Amino acid sequence: MQIAVISDTHMGTPPSWLDAVYDRWLGPSDALIHCGDITSSATWSYFLRHDNFLCVRGNCDWDPELAGRLEPMLTAQVGPLTVGVTHGWGPRSQVPVKVAQAFGPGCDLVCYGHTHARDWSVVDGVQLVNPGSLGESGSLALVRVDGDGGLCCEFVDVF
Repeated sequence: MQIAVISDTHMGTPPSWLDAVYDRWLGPSDALIHCGDITSSATWSYFLRHDNFLCVRGNCDWDPELAGRLEPMLTAQVGPLTVGVTHGWGPRSQVPVKVAQAFGPGCDLVCYGHTHARDWSVVDGVQLVNPGSLGESGSLALVRVDGDGGLCCEFVDVF
């Protein structure tokens, strides 16, 4: 199983390069998780075509349609995993700790954004992933789950 994780797209309108990224990495994944700062309903609608799309609200998601539909945090079952998703908050150096504490060890994986910095780490027994910023640095994460439930992460530079 493969989970594509993106965050901080900061796109008003989906750019033309996004089609190639979607076709190569996002669409074929079993789940597509967006960790907030999607920033526009046009971009949100673009990703809704994925059958298993999860998205949370970020601190830049002021569009009334997004603010009314997206929660700041969610917990979902993604295949065999319990996955927590949030954007993150506070000083960037403290975000991983705050996110790990907010979800706790009941999650197999916690996906977050906000810092625009890639992260694959364990904090307080919680496996975290931050894909970086898709819109600004062209970064995404692919989290793979093996048959025994083990997790590995590959960061992809898309431009």
